[in-house]
Amino acid sequence: MAQSRGPKIGRRPKKKAVPVAAARPWGVIATVAAVAVLAVTIIGYAAFASWRGTRPWGDRLAEISGLTDYKAQKPAWLTQDHKEGPLDYAVKPSVGGDHNGAWQNCTGDVYPAPIAAENATHSLEHGAVWVTYRPGLPAEQVRQLEERVRGKDYTLMSPQENTPGPISLQAWGYQLVVDSASDERIDTFLSAARINAGPEVGAPCSRGITDTGTAPPPSAGG
Repeated sequence: MAQSRGPKIGRRPKKKAVPVAAARPWGVIATVAAVAVLAVTIIGYAAFASWRGTRPWGDRLAEISGLTDYKAQKPAWLTQDHKEGPLDYAVKPSVGGDHNGAWQNCTGDVYPAPIAAENATHSLEHGAVWVTYRPGLPAEQVRQLEERVRGKDYTLMSPQENTPGPISLQAWGYQLVVDSASDERIDTFLSAARINAGPEVGAPCSRGITDTGTAPPPSAGG
């Protein structure tokens, strides 16, 4: 006679294994996210800077803090007749007006002494930027200015006694006065005004006179 088997005692039902979630590499994720944000920022700034550089030169000049726009304020001063001998200018250093027939050479020339406004003004008419500084400006600052000018067409540089500040930049109809050669506005002014501001765009800066001295030499016309 078969014996009946009773329930087995002491055995527990098996539990299903619960998978353990792998730890997320939060440090790596944060680093990747930070790099992505930085990359987007850099690309965005580069695009913005590129856009700023392609805008009309007049708009770029107008944004410069401290710029004096004589084209807008005193257009009657910006006459363009050729007159010989010494001339009087309402703005010093000159930003435009009648001038001698010979222009000052402005192919990135760095003059060691003051030059005649009557000839430099003719250079401005051709589109040059005239960088001037007070005698006695620290040598390191003079060197920084020279680096921006030397060999760069449509620029010239000289010390001048009558600058309204330590450093003064002139283009036809515009003037910017700054205290230091490290001022970033200098580069903006040069970039926007050089070649563009002069009423005779395309006129040469070469074959000009290279005399120094504030008394204009006899002009052969130009």
